[in-house]
Amino acid sequence: MSGFSFRSLTFMLLVAFLLWSSSFETCNARRGKHWRSSRTISASLSKKKGKSHSSSHHHNHGGGSKPKAPSPPKPKKGIPTTPPPKNEDNGHSTIFNVLDFGAKGDGSSDDTKAFQAAWAAACKVEASTMVVPSESVFLVGPISFSGPYCQQNIVFQLDGTIIAPTYSKAWGSGLLQWLEFTKLVGITIKGKGIIDGRGSVWWQNSPFDDPIDDESKLIVPLNNTVKEHPPLPISGELGGKMPSIKPTALRFYGSFNVTVTGITIQNSPQCHLKFDNCMGVSVYQMSVSSPGDSPNTDGIHLQNSREVLIHGTNLACGDDCISIQTGCSNVFIHNVNCGPGHGISIGSLGKDNTKACVSNITVRDIIMHNTMNGVRIKTWQGGSGSVKGVLFSNIQVSEVQLPIVIDQFYCDKSQCKNQTTAVALSGITYEKIRGTYTVKPVHFACSDSLPCMDVTLTAIELKPLQESYHLYDPFCWQTFGELSTPTVPPIDCLQLGKPSSNRIQSDHELC
Repeated sequence: MSGFSFRSLTFMLLVAFLLWSSSFETCNARRGKHWRSSRTISASLSKKKGKSHSSSHHHNHGGGSKPKAPSPPKPKKGIPTTPPPKNEDNGHSTIFNVLDFGAKGDGSSDDTKAFQAAWAAACKVEASTMVVPSESVFLVGPISFSGPYCQQNIVFQLDGTIIAPTYSKAWGSGLLQWLEFTKLVGITIKGKGIIDGRGSVWWQNSPFDDPIDDESKLIVPLNNTVKEHPPLPISGELGGKMPSIKPTALRFYGSFNVTVTGITIQNSPQCHLKFDNCMGVSVYQMSVSSPGDSPNTDGIHLQNSREVLIHGTNLACGDDCISIQTGCSNVFIHNVNCGPGHGISIGSLGKDNTKACVSNITVRDIIMHNTMNGVRIKTWQGGSGSVKGVLFSNIQVSEVQLPIVIDQFYCDKSQCKNQTTAVALSGITYEKIRGTYTVKPVHFACSDSLPCMDVTLTAIELKPLQESYHLYDPFCWQTFGELSTPTVPPIDCLQLGKPSSNRIQSDHELC
């Protein structure tokens, strides 16, 4: 064979080998994507969401070494490129830092587009981590980190501070949420960072537009002094009145296996943290902070969500520390500090003749200080559905105005018409509710046509903060159940047993 022919053959073999190697790697990557075993979406809170551990398999065929990966092409001038992802923990997680996507983190530049770009990149990689680094303040406008086509088990690592814009133009005619995560599986927000809604401009602009908590009618002031609100800015940075619709700071919608831990959410224009249509929610070791007189600033709001665990949290806000709405079941809340605020509430339910269904709720090992209510169930006249299987246990109250409340005549308007239908309440247990109150220890106001049933009281010890106060005695209306132990003060108004009418559950109560 001539030298020329041999060199030609060698060259042809080398080209064929390189093409075969490139094709093999491509197939290997494609196979890894499409042949990956699917993960079962589990709503069990006992299973920890593990990170995806990617492994690289080296193939040795006939003693040959693995070819080197080709160098990435140089970007063309003037065309933006996606920053290369960074690996952390020996390849266990792919990192997408918002600073690499153009975020400034100076507290004044608009970093919204950088956050969107970082999320778009992280969304494509399973078990990736989007990093908001510490020692930086990021001004971010309304944004949706959305699926459903994102990979699973993404971590949003929040160590810095995210602040909301305070100029009206950023919000248009009004939005219901600021930071939203939708239709995701295995989403985790964790870190030591802060989400700051800077809500004071919203509270000052429309302090009288918001409904007033109906339980305020039960509160008789002990003196005539009126608390003055501190002066707040009346407009945003660029002027203009803020919209009347106030956004929730952080909302999750339609997601599975959601975790929020470590972070602080403060000064939200309205609700701080909301879960809607979620299954498998875990919230722990995080904080909510806003002034006690900030309007409708619920701490954690649950709606149409199941398998929820909340523990080890500190919640200080201007409304309910935790609000449990219709469609919630299997909710377990424990070891929570609440105050200031309006306590922990189920409801309000059944507004505008709607159907509400809530079941299997446990609230235990709670400390409440300086709150309007302790543990409360509130429903509107005219509603339907049911609340059943509720346990309030080991609740320590201090300077709480109304520690135990059932109110089936709830109304946050100036007037509400009387209606006969109601959300049915049954299987409500109160045990080990202890501490001091400032207005009334117990207030049970149940429906005339649908009395509360199976209300059980055990080890209730509630004492007035000062014996000299002129306070109300326990109040009961159409409330049936049992006293398992003597109570302090005596709750003689509770009717023992069941209603004499031996009521049969009607269709409108079924859930």
